[in-house]
Order: sequence, then C-alpha cells, then structure tokens
Amino acid sequence: MQTLAAVAREPHGPFSIETVAVEAPRAGEVLVRIVGVGLCHTDLVFRDQFAPYPLPAVLGHEGAGIVEAVGEGVADLAPGDRVVLGFSSCGHCPRCDEGLPSYCREFPPLNYAGMRLDDGSKAYANGDEAIASHFFGQSSFAGHAVVRARNVVKIEDPEAPLEILGPLGCGFQTGAGGVMRSMACPAGSSIAIVGGGPVGLAAVMGAVIQGCSTIVLIEPVAARRQLALDLGATQVIDPAAGDVTEALRALLPDGVDFAFDTSGRVEAIQAVLGALTSRGMLGLVGVPPRAEDALTINLAGMITYGQRVVGIMEGDSDPQHFIPELVAAHRAGRFPFDRLVKTFPLSAINEAIDAQKRGECVKVVLIP
Repeated sequence: MQTLAAVAREPHGPFSIETVAVEAPRAGEVLVRIVGVGLCHTDLVFRDQFAPYPLPAVLGHEGAGIVEAVGEGVADLAPGDRVVLGFSSCGHCPRCDEGLPSYCREFPPLNYAGMRLDDGSKAYANGDEAIASHFFGQSSFAGHAVVRARNVVKIEDPEAPLEILGPLGCGFQTGAGGVMRSMACPAGSSIAIVGGGPVGLAAVMGAVIQGCSTIVLIEPVAARRQLALDLGATQVIDPAAGDVTEALRALLPDGVDFAFDTSGRVEAIQAVLGALTSRGMLGLVGVPPRAEDALTINLAGMITYGQRVVGIMEGDSDPQHFIPELVAAHRAGRFPFDRLVKTFPLSAINEAIDAQKRGECVKVVLIP
C-alpha cells in the first residue's frame, strides 16, 4: 500500500513530504494508521546526525493510531484497536524482566538501527529506493507505520483523545515518569525542575500528582513560567534574573530534596546541584549539546551529604502500565497535557519545527 510520509534526506535539511510504499506487517509486527504523532527534539537530533541514523529515513517516535493489520504470531492486538506507540525493547533481558524496558540490553539496535534486525529490510520505499524505518520501533512521521507489536500499548478508554496521545510514548512519560517513577518523589517533598518544555512541564504535572509541597520551575520564557504556575508549580525562577542557586536557597534554605534537569545545560545543572539538600537527588534527562561539555561535581561534598545523581531514560517507565496510568490521570483532570499541545498537518512539519523553535507552542502534534 502507499502512504504519505515526512522523509529526512539530509542533515539539517527540511523534511520532504513524499508518497511512499509501506510493507505489510511481518511476524511480530502490526500496521497502524497514524492519527497523530508528536514532534520531539530527538527526531531532529537523529535527522541532523548528532546521533547516527541511516538516511533517507522516516523518523517519528510518538505515534498514536488505529491498528489496521497484524502479522503472524500477534495474539493480543486486532484491527480496530486504538493504540499508543512506545519504544522498542526485547522483553527477555534482566532489565526488561525488572519492568525497566528503557534500559533493555538491546535498546540501541532495536531503536536506532533503521531496519529490521533479522534481515536488514526496511518497511518504506520510494520506487526502488529503500527508506529507513523502525525508528524507536515505529517510524511514525507517516500516515501508516509498521510497528513491532511489543511497542504497542492498547488504549481501552474509548473517550481518550487518541489524536494527541502519542507524546505519552516518549516526552510526557519521560517527564512524568522521572518524577513519579525514577525519583519517586514522596508527598511533601520539594523539587526544582530545569526547563519548561514538554518534558519539564510534564514533570511539573507529575510532581503535582505526587503531592510535592514545593515545585519550582527554572525557565527563561515568561509564558512558560506562567503555564507552569497554572499547572501547579508553586514558584518559578527566571535564570536570567540572577544566581539560580541563591534563588533556590532563598526559597529552601536547607536545600531542595529533588532536582530534575531537562535542559542539558551544564551551568543549569551545576546551579541546581549546588542547591541540593543532604540526601538530595538530581535526575538528568537533558543531554549536553556538545560532547566536550563537562559537569564538575564536588565528590567530597556528595559523599559528605549523601547526594545522588542519576541518569534517567524514558522516565524508567514500563509503557504497558504507565501510559494507561497517564491516560487515566488526564481523564481525571490530574494530568492536563492537552494544554501543552498544538496540532499541525504532517505536511506542515517544517513550519511546525520553526514555530516550536520560535517558542510559539510547547508541544507539536502532527496530524497525517
């Protein structure tokens, strides 16, 4: 069959809107008609080859849609199922067995190879030209995606807004999961969150769900600081207004219990690290833009005060359980992520990227 797709053809180049052929699902795969797909910074990281991925490629890893066909051996999904698409994992390594599939032993090849691992085949083609597929096991910048069945999370609630649920598969579960699962912030604790993008604002909402008593967002854009307050942050800090560590210490003289960085900016990470209390924890999801950027840590101080720094991937989430939990929280009015979303046609993906870069929207969802 044929479908419309946004194809990445060169680093830093615009996406090309093309009609491509899409294969039928093979054993262990399903064909999903995409009704909405989030635009994530990670898609641009791979397009621009800051991390390697074969080009040309269909990227996209925050898809949601409706199953249209299932391959051999797929028993728990059927045509007509409403689904959100997550990342790939093997399902049988020690971390998968622990319910931590984002640390799967096979995570890099399953998500970043751009092909089926058994024979190197790709699910998309334009004429005789094969186009890389299976990005995060899905490649959902398209009207249809061939997806590994293990990636697929069935949405049982018929009233859930499927068109905008895709970001729950990555960005929103990373932010919320970082607070709710990775750091498991207890009720009454304090947290400082760096960055008011989709991940940081999802962390704010996750902190509200957890019952954190002090929720501080550090963000330079005034509109995003106001949105954070609307979503439940108790204080906001403009990093351009002065020393962030001093500002946090003025709010919390004994230090902040948890800090969560989504920016990858070393100076921001240093600032919140300097405001941690004894036994405080810093969670990191933002990757520094340059490999040579180095975080300086006072090891003696960390030992003396028992402070902890942890890397976090996908919010330590098990998507099969955590995504339905977030859907239920949204339906109950406790996780209003729809306030972050602005939709664009898939054909306007380049305009959407520019709009997001200009700060005109927090989270783009593309509609094929």
